Amino acid sequence: MSYSNPGPGGYGPPQQPGQPPAGGYAYPQSAPGYGYPNQGASYPAAPPVGYPQAPGYAMPMQPSNGMGTTGLVLGIIGVVCSLTFFLWFFGVILGILGIIFGAVGRGKATRGEATNKGAATAGLVLGITATVILPLLGFLAFASLMSVA
Repeated sequence: MSYSNPGPGGYGPPQQPGQPPAGGYAYPQSAPGYGYPNQGASYPAAPPVGYPQAPGYAMPMQPSNGMGTTGLVLGIIGVVCSLTFFLWFFGVILGILGIIFGAVGRGKATRGEATNKGAATAGLVLGITATVILPLLGFLAFASLMSVA
């Protein structure tokens, strides 16, 4: 059995000229002599309404390492400022911020939302150092100098 005018792609029952193919596919439109020859039916971009969507793969979440890194940077700057005599006040403020950001970053790393638990812990320790230990040592040094004089 051979058809003299087969459907799109060379398969199926014959089509009448000028009749769009069944199934909701777009009818190939091209002017004679221009572009590529007719390439058959095109496919729809999305499945019709009522059909289930194929399961896809979601992109994995990127780790949010910003809090731990910020805690580390603020802790380092806080320690440097606490070591200088005239910037100790900024060192205490930056140390407090380093403690906060380091603790939040460490919590995120514990929950698995971040991957830099070491940096967050270092920011926490440096923040405590800049806030408590260095100002206390500076105060003790100043007090011992004043008692000698």
